[in-house]
This record gives sequence, C-alpha cells and structure tokens, in this order.
Amino acid sequence: MKYVDEFRDGALARGIAASIARQLRPGREYRLMEFCGGHTHAISRYGIADLLPPQLHLIHGPGCPVCVLPVGRIDQAIRLALEHEVILCSYGDALRVPASDGMSLLRARGRGAELRMVYSPLDALQLARARPGREVVFLALGFETTTPPTAVALRQARAEGIANFSVLCNHVLTPPAMRAILEAPGGVALDGFIGPAHVSTVIGSAPYVPFAREFGKPVVIAGFEPLDVLRAIQMLVAQIDAGRAEVENEFTRAVGLEGNRKAQALVAEVFALREAFEWRGLGTLLHSALRLRPEFAAFDAERRFAVPYRGVPDHKACECAAVLRGDRRPQDCRIFGTACTPDHPVGACMVSSEGACAAHYSYGRFRAPSRSSA
Repeated sequence: MKYVDEFRDGALARGIAASIARQLRPGREYRLMEFCGGHTHAISRYGIADLLPPQLHLIHGPGCPVCVLPVGRIDQAIRLALEHEVILCSYGDALRVPASDGMSLLRARGRGAELRMVYSPLDALQLARARPGREVVFLALGFETTTPPTAVALRQARAEGIANFSVLCNHVLTPPAMRAILEAPGGVALDGFIGPAHVSTVIGSAPYVPFAREFGKPVVIAGFEPLDVLRAIQMLVAQIDAGRAEVENEFTRAVGLEGNRKAQALVAEVFALREAFEWRGLGTLLHSALRLRPEFAAFDAERRFAVPYRGVPDHKACECAAVLRGDRRPQDCRIFGTACTPDHPVGACMVSSEGACAAHYSYGRFRAPSRSSA
C-alpha cells in the first residue's frame, strides 16, 4: 500500500492547500467542477473542501453513471423483468434506484422479477450459458470506463452463438455532457474542470481540448487520491490566474494523450452513436450515448423485447437533477438527510457512492465546514 499511501499524506495535503491559498487572488471567486463521481467521493471522504479557502468553490457535476439515468430507463428495465420474465442482471447500485410509483428493481423482485447482481457483464453471459432455457438481459450502464467490458461480452456471445443473452444499453459519453453544461442557457458559472480519471484512461486527454479552445475553460485530469485532486486544483488555479485555458494531465501515471486505443477500437466495433438520449438533469442530448451496431442487433434487448423508452419526471421533492447540473448542492435539497437517506433514497444521487448526495451524507459534509487556509 506504500504507493497509494504516498498520495494520502496529510502533511503534504495541508502543504498543497496552503500553497493554493497563497496563489488565490484576493477578492476573486474560483468555481471548479469535478465532473467525476469518484472525485466527488474523494473530496467528501478526505475533507478536501475543508482545507481550501472559502473563495474556492468545488461544484459537483453529472459524473455518477447511475444518477444520470432518468427514471424512464429504470422503468424500462423493470418492465423487461416483470412483463417479459427475463433474468435481469445489473450492477448493484442500479437495483436500488427509485423508479415510478415507488418501485425499484429490488422492489420488482418482490413482485416476482428474477434479478441478479453481477460484477461484470461476463457474469451475466455465464448465467446465460448456465440457463439456456431462460432469456438473460444485462442492464448495461456507465460512461466510457464500463463500455469496453460490455463490448467484450457481446462479442463473446456472438462468437459462441449464445442466443438467450442480450443487453439493455444505457452507456453514455462524457464530452457531450460537459458540453451541455457549458452551453446551457443561464447554467452554472464555471472557471474550469477537474477532468475524470478512469474515463480518461480510455479516451485520453485529447477529447477535452475543445472545452479549452472553444469555451476558454481549462481542464486538468486528476487521479482519485487526495493529493491528486489538490494538485489538479492547484494547476487549474495557476491557469486561471495566468489567463490560460489548456488541457493538462495530473494523472500521468495512468492517462495518455490518446488513451487506450485497443479499448476504443473494441467499442467502435460493437457500438454506434445514438441519435439522442435523455439524461437526468441535462435533458435530451444529441449523440451523447451508444447503441448496438446492426451486426449485434440480435443482442439488443430493446429490439428483441420491444420495450420502448418512456420519459418520466423525477420525484417532485427531489433536487437530484439540479445537483447533477451543478445548480444546487446536496444540502440545498429540503429532503436531504431527512426523507431522503442512503437507506431510504428518494433520488438516484442518494443511492450510489458516486452520487453527490450519498457522498455528502456518508461523510457528514452536509454540516458547516470548518475551512482552513493553513
């Protein structure tokens, strides 16, 4: 653990925070969005915001893969499980996301749905091999990080001729979401982005260049450890104060300019861009998600079972959509920590550890921070 521990050194963290405080221009406010839910979790877990001066604001973005799925997509999966009697396989967090009429996938199990929590789409494929008499559907979701494993499973299913396996595809893309935030009329004011870590290992740093060139917003890709995040903040502040807008890479030990070309080629072989896809909080975005290519149409659960998507509004009291846009903080929601908790979530942001509400609640960040500039 020594290598990881070096990135969690408290004395070094306080030293970087003090250096950041000295960098900041008096009277200027700095507003930085961490796009990735993993960064939101790290910021809450390690109390990073508490170390920083109050003029530096960390704003949560839409980087939680479970959170950005609208209610209608969970409803769609529930209909598959109940009406078509498939064995539905999913990552654990998605099972608890609230859907319409007080339902969730877990509650659907109480009505007879057969569900399996899996750690990989290959687990779902193995189940299809073991249960050839049943239809097995994998609820595929996530950003660019989780898309290659789904592609591997689909290619393997086609190679083996496994006819009872299919995928309900909800894979989404990071750059279109970042662009939507910047282009939103009256949207949140930002000075720069803490760029995602795992996503960037796949797509590289090049896709963020338009945000620097077109919008004048610097992007610094950061790892998940506290020193990674603090160093990325320091690099962003330096760019902002110098009037620069560039893409920089703090996470050089894992991220390169071009990313993982093999993974990109695999994804391109199996998936194509959807014309449009609805996101929670961001609305319907063009070319922001993936669908299966025609060559893999036999494994497309939406086509196989004819379960069209139907848009459904969020719970009226839930502010998850505004939190994902950066318009609100979790603690600004009137049901945060009262009617809505991780044990009894009303919105998706309270379900996943990558959700801003769950991260704030779990680490007590909804209380007034004791900030320090030293």
